[in-house]
Amino acid sequence: MSLLFEIDRYLRGTGMPPTKFGRLAVNDPRLVGDLRRGRQPGRAVAAKVEAFIGSERRA
Repeated sequence: MSLLFEIDRYLRGTGMPPTKFGRLAVNDPRLVGDLRRGRQPGRAVAAKVEAFIGSERRA
């Protein structure tokens, strides 16, 4: 699955605003909007996002 798909699924499930997600996950409130406009995340950003989603699901 794509990173954006995972983020969108997380946002729908939690009701978290995209800007808050970006700020909490990688300290970038524009992350989700930029991804939706075609930004390709680097490995470090993708790893941080996946770790954030994983840690939130376990909590």
